[in-house]
Amino acid sequence: MTSTVSSFAGRRVLVTGGAGFVGSHVADRLLAEGAEVTILDDFSTGWRQFVPARARLIEADLLDPESAGRAVAGCDLVFHLAAYADIKDNLLEPRRCIDQNVVATQNLLEAMRAAGVREVAFASTGSVYGDATEVPTPEDAPFPVQTSIYGTSKLAAEGLLTSYALGYGFRTWIFRFVSLLGPRYTHGHVIDFWRKLRRDPTRLDVLGDGRQKKSYLHVVDCVSGMLLALARSREPINLFNLGHHDWIEVDQSIAVITRTLGVKPRIVHAGGERGWVGDSPRILLDTTRLRALGWAPTRSIEESIVETLAFLEASPFVNDRQQPAEVSRR
Repeated sequence: MTSTVSSFAGRRVLVTGGAGFVGSHVADRLLAEGAEVTILDDFSTGWRQFVPARARLIEADLLDPESAGRAVAGCDLVFHLAAYADIKDNLLEPRRCIDQNVVATQNLLEAMRAAGVREVAFASTGSVYGDATEVPTPEDAPFPVQTSIYGTSKLAAEGLLTSYALGYGFRTWIFRFVSLLGPRYTHGHVIDFWRKLRRDPTRLDVLGDGRQKKSYLHVVDCVSGMLLALARSREPINLFNLGHHDWIEVDQSIAVITRTLGVKPRIVHAGGERGWVGDSPRILLDTTRLRALGWAPTRSIEESIVETLAFLEASPFVNDRQQPAEVSRR
C-alpha cells in the first residue's frame, strides 16, 4: 500500500479517545508518520498503558466545553474516536450513550469551529444499518429502523458532522466499522468468551443460537484504511465502510477460541436468533468504495482472533475492571 507519510508529517493532530483500543493505534501510526499528536481521554474506558510516550496527553472529558476548546487549540486535524461503544450494555445507561456519543461530538465541533479547525475524521459503526436488507451492505443502503441506542447515537453524530461540513465549511471523514480485533482489544465477544473460559473452562454460555454471522477486521487494517482515505479522498463529506470481505459464525469463532486456548467446554446457547436487544444477526459491509483507493485487509478473521487472544493472555490487567451487570432480557 502506498505510504501516507507525506500527508501527515508535521501535522498537529488531536485524537479523542486516544487511550482506547482504536485511538491508541491511530496515535501510534500518526506519530510514526511524523505528526504531532495530542490525546484527549477521560480514562473511563481508556488505558494509561496504551498512551504513546511521545504524545501530549490531556486528561479531560469532552462533555466539558472548556476542555474541548483546550484540546483543539493549535491542531489542524481531529480524529474523533472517543465514544461509549458497547452495544450490548448501552441499555444500562442510555443517557450516558447519548451524552458521550452525541453531546460530546457537538461540544467538539463547536470547539473546532471556534478555533478554526475544519478537518475531522469520525469513528462511526456498521450498526447504523440496523438489520440491513442488503448484504453486503454499501454506504448508500437504505436505513431501516434503528435497532440499538448505540447505533442511533452514532447516526445522530454523523448528522452533526455532515451538517457542519455543509454549514461551516468543514471537511469530514466518516468511517463505519465492523467490530475490530487485535492488540489492545478490551471489549467484545472474544474477551467475553475469554473471561468466561478463564472462570470455567468446562462450560461456555452463549447469547444467541450461535449462527449469528458477522464480519470482523484487524485494528491495524482499520487504521491503514482510515489514513489512506484521509490522504486520497478530499471531498467535504467522505463516507466509507471498513470491514473484512469475509465473515464468520459465532460458533465458528468459538471453535477458533477454544482450540487456541486448548479447552473443550460444553456450549450452552440461549436467547434465540438475536443474542441481545439491539444485536444484528448478520453484519457484512461492502467496502468497494475504500478498495477503489487501494486498500485491502491483510489479515484473516481467524488470524485476528488468535492475535487478540495472545494479547489478552499477555495482558491480564484488562480483566481488572469491574464488568457491568447483564441487561434484563424480559
